[in-house]
Amino acid sequence: MKKRVIAYLHTHWDREWYREFEIFRLRLLRVFDNVLEMLSGGKIPSFYFDGQVSAMLDYLEIRPEKEELIRKFIAEKKLFIGPCYTLVDELLTDKTVFEKNLEIGLKISKDFGCNDFIGYLADTFGHSKNIPSIFLKYGINKCMVWRGCGDIPSEFKFNGIDTVNLIRGYFMDIFSAPMTIEDKANWLKGNLDKIAAKSSDILLLPIGADHLGVEPDIAEQIDGVNRFLEDYNIELGSPFDYFELVKNNFNQFEWNDELRDNSKTFILPGSYSARTKIKQYNTECTYQLDFANKIQKHYGGNYDSVIEYAYKLLLQNQAHDGICGCSTDDVHKENIIRYKKILQIANTVIEELRLKYNFKTPIMVSKEPVDGYEIIEKHHGFENQLLYDTQRIPVTEDFTELLTLRKIPNKRTDIKLTLRDGKLYANDIEIEFLRREDLGDTYNFAPKEDDYGEIAKIFYLDDKTIKTSFFDVEFYRSENLINFKINWNNTLKDKLWQVRFNLKNPVTETFSEDMNSLLHRTFDPDYDMRKHLPKTRGIETKSNFAPMQRYVGSQGLGIITKGLTEYEVYKNQLSITILRSTGIISNPKNPARSTPAGPPLAVPEAQQICENTAEISIGFFNENCYQKYIDEVFPNVCIED
Repeated sequence: MKKRVIAYLHTHWDREWYREFEIFRLRLLRVFDNVLEMLSGGKIPSFYFDGQVSAMLDYLEIRPEKEELIRKFIAEKKLFIGPCYTLVDELLTDKTVFEKNLEIGLKISKDFGCNDFIGYLADTFGHSKNIPSIFLKYGINKCMVWRGCGDIPSEFKFNGIDTVNLIRGYFMDIFSAPMTIEDKANWLKGNLDKIAAKSSDILLLPIGADHLGVEPDIAEQIDGVNRFLEDYNIELGSPFDYFELVKNNFNQFEWNDELRDNSKTFILPGSYSARTKIKQYNTECTYQLDFANKIQKHYGGNYDSVIEYAYKLLLQNQAHDGICGCSTDDVHKENIIRYKKILQIANTVIEELRLKYNFKTPIMVSKEPVDGYEIIEKHHGFENQLLYDTQRIPVTEDFTELLTLRKIPNKRTDIKLTLRDGKLYANDIEIEFLRREDLGDTYNFAPKEDDYGEIAKIFYLDDKTIKTSFFDVEFYRSENLINFKINWNNTLKDKLWQVRFNLKNPVTETFSEDMNSLLHRTFDPDYDMRKHLPKTRGIETKSNFAPMQRYVGSQGLGIITKGLTEYEVYKNQLSITILRSTGIISNPKNPARSTPAGPPLAVPEAQQICENTAEISIGFFNENCYQKYIDEVFPNVCIED
């Protein structure tokens, strides 16, 4: 008896990637025009629009006359949208923004009449263990994943939620290939056999790919291949049909951790550190926007619509090929423009309210010194009282010297920073600055087999500066931390730059921030990716690199960063990536990944040959109280009247 295969039609829509947003949007018009035409003609039963509403909204901005038709197909359960606003990368966002993603996406989806939702995560680069609980909080009890699943079966419980593992991925473009129906059937049989090995007698088959339209004769092609398939019968349906048919299978296997196993699928971990400036902007915008939102709600919520607009801009940048740094230079230029807009909005909201209600913030600009604040910068400009007064316009005579002020902590840390025999120590922990060759691309760091790094020589230490052969490091002490700031003009290509902390014992476990909570990871400290570079096709090297949000700690050392989102474990070393330079999206000869992950486009600006900044704070504390130390670097909203 033939096994039943539920096939769903979709297109995976990156708003921007190897082409820029407006170019992809023009393609979207052609793709979705055709989908609507096929739905209208009854040529396909349904279409799944990638789990995010942003593509539909981008379409309707140019085709507003299609809204009524879209609403009709949603009501008839022929078109499925949402629940997210964009497909953000789970490991490079935080809980607040991910929840905003769902709040905005669900509000739009429900307004269009959609009430059936799956947490659709088909192409994010690994999966956070905290995502299922957020889905459940918003009433979503189904999830679909792919990358990072290893040998997990098709149906399983992922931290309490019914989840489908797309065994062969979402990418299934065989029906667009110039092949005979018999050849397509033979190719499909091989893939269906692999899906069947992890499935029950009912299989799920995505039909679609990145930015790919539906073949006009897709129903006829499926009828054709069914005649050649001896073991399977493919029928067009939706993911919801599949969930209903296999609803009794999910309790047979449980997984209660994150999904970052790259033994079967690429998770592309180089994206944690590609284009550091993007990550730094993202962290600053995430913090400032949350700060602005909390303050405006405290004072009545009159900026709600403005804040939502800013979150949409942020979510557009957090779509996974954007925040991952794996797009063209022009895409990332547009990302930075959006980030600057977000900061303009957030900072304006904060300042308008500060002037109106006369409260203090952790960082302020003032014409005069303020008690309890230290001067960190001087510049010329107009006082904000003039800039935000709608009844006045500043004139040349109002241009004056202004001070940027930072709140002084109650007391200073007693961490000892010393230079002994040319080595730098924080208490008894040695700190090194190093760089290594990077033979990879924006998706994967690739080391030289024998390259263990060039370590900077340290020449001088005083109470504010560390002088090294690479760069000078400024530092200051706050209540519980030492805060380092590195500014340097990078002139070197294809390099990985790190700050390394040599701990007392081998690093077997870390505690790092994921979705604003601590995540425990274990490591084999002796594993060396240099010794495991693949020799055969289709393999991505396992590494001891891992993502973080703002914090990672081990053995009593806590490290907090501003937009540095990757760390590495090796032996007794815990290293933070402060910059990774590369000049290609996907290097076909990447030693760490034996097949391409995208087009081999040159992206010279990903080398970051320019002025760069890296900020790291360190302290010695139990990870159970890490939030207190996070708040020292990213202060809580404290409104001081």
